[in-house]
Amino acid sequence: MSDDWKKDRVGAAKRGENPMVLSRMPSGYACIGDTQFLPGYCVLNSDSSADHLSDLPLPERTQFLADMSLLGEAIMTACAPLRVNYSIYGNTDHFLHAHVIPRYAWEDTERVKRPVWLYPPEWWNRPDIAYSDERHGEMRERIRLALTELMG
Repeated sequence: MSDDWKKDRVGAAKRGENPMVLSRMPSGYACIGDTQFLPGYCVLNSDSSADHLSDLPLPERTQFLADMSLLGEAIMTACAPLRVNYSIYGNTDHFLHAHVIPRYAWEDTERVKRPVWLYPPEWWNRPDIAYSDERHGEMRERIRLALTELMG
């Protein structure tokens, strides 16, 4: 499969072409992360045209944040991390999205105390920890099922 869907992740999700989609949520698409050096890493991509959280009217903003928290709860249920971190930046991809990042007891003590972005940049692109159905499909399904249950 071509990686062309990465050029427009939200459009590809709307067309059913984004293979990382876990679930449609009221505010957008919950997706498994491209990298899995922290197993269960996910991203919530807004399906609005918003570039920033503050671009959304308050009801839609509230829905996006609620969906983000449900995705985090699903990761907690499926992966049992110590905690989940939530990040909204928009520095690179100019569409509203939230990173939902599990943190684990097995991480180096100094790393777990700091933002995940301080992991070496190459970790975000290493093939041996990139998402694959073979290595991560069972975990992905656990997250999807937990999210489905939470959304009722």
